[in-house]
Amino acid sequence: MKFLAVFASAIIAFTTTNNASAQDAIVQEGEFGIGIGAGHYFGDLNTRGHFNRPKPAATIFFRKNFGNYIAGRIGASFAQLGYSDVYNTHNEYMYRRNLSFNSNVWELALQGDFNFFRFMPGEPQYNFTPYVTLGVGIFSYDPYAYLNGEKYFLRQEGTEGQGSSLYPDRKPYSTMAISFPIGAGIKYAINDRINIAFEILHRITSTDYLDDVSTTYVNPLAFWDPTSQLPAPPAYYLHDRSYETGEPIGIEGRQRGNSKQKDQFVTAMLHLTFNLQSYRCPTAN
Repeated sequence: MKFLAVFASAIIAFTTTNNASAQDAIVQEGEFGIGIGAGHYFGDLNTRGHFNRPKPAATIFFRKNFGNYIAGRIGASFAQLGYSDVYNTHNEYMYRRNLSFNSNVWELALQGDFNFFRFMPGEPQYNFTPYVTLGVGIFSYDPYAYLNGEKYFLRQEGTEGQGSSLYPDRKPYSTMAISFPIGAGIKYAINDRINIAFEILHRITSTDYLDDVSTTYVNPLAFWDPTSQLPAPPAYYLHDRSYETGEPIGIEGRQRGNSKQKDQFVTAMLHLTFNLQSYRCPTAN
């Protein structure tokens, strides 16, 4: 009986050692992930940071691990953003201004992720961590609005006099801009292959025209000469829509937006990621 007990102990020790060696041989190289959630805009039409107009957002990314605490990420994201002055009932002037926009934003970004706890999928004691992330990206946008049921891209209309001979210093803005994402999230490993996460990512941007609103109203003659025989173009009606709420307020030089503060947006997403693993031969000892 004593011999059997010693033999059983030896088998258990051998099995445990093999399992540990096999576990040590697995290396979590990184993750391939997808995410879905909502995006929201902050800027000249939403100066108080209200979260009352969320719109769809999604992402796809690859994360490369540089240990259990640090990772680098490259990702492509989409967010639909938009807002309207009809929600600014707290401010009579903004409500009367009556501007609105929507835009599809496509972003490519590089980020660094920093885990607070050691994260090792497959190890129950290390299967959860909060983290922070920051980086830099580039995104495209092209704000549009509807007039009498028709869709108009506002950049092409030059609603603040861009491209007009009356305002030679106002050039058409680019449809590309830089973003600086910064955020935080929590991540949980379901097993050694699959993780789930929730992340909130805020972007500071280099543009004030995400909403097509930035500076001051211009002279309506920049769009249309009422003495001509031609009908007024869409830009004439899109640059100042206060006529829909009462007496027009778009006097030349009057503030239309705040050019000193850039537009921003945020996304909140659920992530599903798949671990990419490699195997290393265990050492002889």
